[in-house]
Amino acid sequence: MRDTLGVLLAGGAGERLFPLTRDRAKPAVPFGGHYRIIDITLSNCINSGLRKVFILTQYKALSLNRHVREGWTGIVAQELGEFFELLPPMQRTGANWYMGTADAVYQNIYSIGSEQPKYMIILSGDHIYKMNYARMLEYHQETKADVTLATLPIPPDEVSRFGVVQVGQSGEVEGFLEKPASTTFRSPFSPENVDASMGIYIFNTEVLLKALIADAEDPDSKHDFGHNILPNLLGNAKMMAYSFVDENKQQALYWRDVGTLDAYYDANMDLCSVSPIFNLYDRSWPIRTRVRQYPPAKFVFGEPGRTGTAINSVITAGVIISGASVSNSVLSQDVRVNSYTEIDSSIIFSHVNIGRHCRIRRAIIDRDVHIPEGTVIGYDAVEDKRRYFVTPSGLTIVTRDASLFENPVDPEFLKRY
Repeated sequence: MRDTLGVLLAGGAGERLFPLTRDRAKPAVPFGGHYRIIDITLSNCINSGLRKVFILTQYKALSLNRHVREGWTGIVAQELGEFFELLPPMQRTGANWYMGTADAVYQNIYSIGSEQPKYMIILSGDHIYKMNYARMLEYHQETKADVTLATLPIPPDEVSRFGVVQVGQSGEVEGFLEKPASTTFRSPFSPENVDASMGIYIFNTEVLLKALIADAEDPDSKHDFGHNILPNLLGNAKMMAYSFVDENKQQALYWRDVGTLDAYYDANMDLCSVSPIFNLYDRSWPIRTRVRQYPPAKFVFGEPGRTGTAINSVITAGVIISGASVSNSVLSQDVRVNSYTEIDSSIIFSHVNIGRHCRIRRAIIDRDVHIPEGTVIGYDAVEDKRRYFVTPSGLTIVTRDASLFENPVDPEFLKRY
């Protein structure tokens, strides 16, 4: 990994996770109570020995930038040339913001050149999985590939969500389609499935830079890896497929795109089960994050009907469950749940105060929200749709008052200065 540079794409707007992405970038959305989504990929980097990473940010990146700066930049040895470096659009190559995944990398071609890496790993900051990128790099070197794609098997009816790969018996890529409606491609190793691209690529740097420059000069390009870079390189460079090796140590491969509210909710709910598929407790593959200083979680009162309890739930530091009952839920830091309240199958972000006598079910409550006493969420779909954001599956999203953040400064304050 010493000659390898990671480029982590973290600038997507995350429209499908709205309203959770109204005020934050998608990789900055909390996950598992304690983490942010981007922490999973960054942990993979550290656990793989990849310690030179450019993180390309763009939309609503303030909280993401703070999280990376305060939680990740200090764990690598800067005196040894290691870094987790945040790169916003700097318009070195033009006046545009990032116009696609390939353009995002191209716009940072000067920064890449200053590092002179032999290999480049392109990563995404919004997937949940465990992977040792060093294994993939070894495969890339052993096969003398110019480009290597990480793949995993998927059912044929899911191909419209992925780039799909036609892989030969030798492992070389013979065809690539970006999100087709259907395909005749089938995996040579699992004939009932299709090999799908995970959006993880290793390039020989010289090959990638030439491809990026050619793509930037194409006025008809979407400037996207899946739509343009990979199809244009196919047949002109040696492209290999690397079958995903899961470090999660479960029977089934675990890789989740948490790009929709329902997928995000399901991935969090899995963590509450007795034996979650995604193991956060594996000491051989630790998941790291920025640790804030909060007191331990506390459960108080033990009277009939007023007992502080949490069952099959993830409870983080600073939480106080005061005479309330919590089940099948994820509570982030500094949450207060007051007496006689019942919370079931919900995700509560940090700094939330939930009043007494509330009933909340199948909800996601954004940070800094105060839930008034007696509030009922998740039991009356008509009322929930009138007051909150509700998905077609009936998941209720409770956000902060938008006006507080669209107009955070009192106009009278501005007149005084």
